[in-house]
Amino acid sequence: MNLLEWRRDLLVRHIDALRAAVRATKRDRPFHIYASVVLPDHMHTIWTLPAGDEDFPNSGKSIKIRFSQTLPRTERRSAVRVRKGERGIWQRRFWEHAICDERDYATHFK
Repeated sequence: MNLLEWRRDLLVRHIDALRAAVRATKRDRPFHIYASVVLPDHMHTIWTLPAGDEDFPNSGKSIKIRFSQTLPRTERRSAVRVRKGERGIWQRRFWEHAICDERDYATHFK
């Protein structure tokens, strides 16, 4: 998950809020984290959802929303984001990859 403006360091400056957002999301939408790396402008995670749950996007969205709610509304927003009621913190999309076997896992978890 990437911040909209890559030069911002919100994730590391507000790491406690990010951790709280992940914990709250895990309570509501359970998943197991195998690895997580938080950098100033984005984060990487390897996680598993419960059997039958393949809704990675909404788990990620929940983390983004919870984190954003802890921050003051000082970011710049485009006219489109204003019209849609969106914050200007996160990129809308994120890269998702389903680990398919042990070799794939080893490639991503170094």
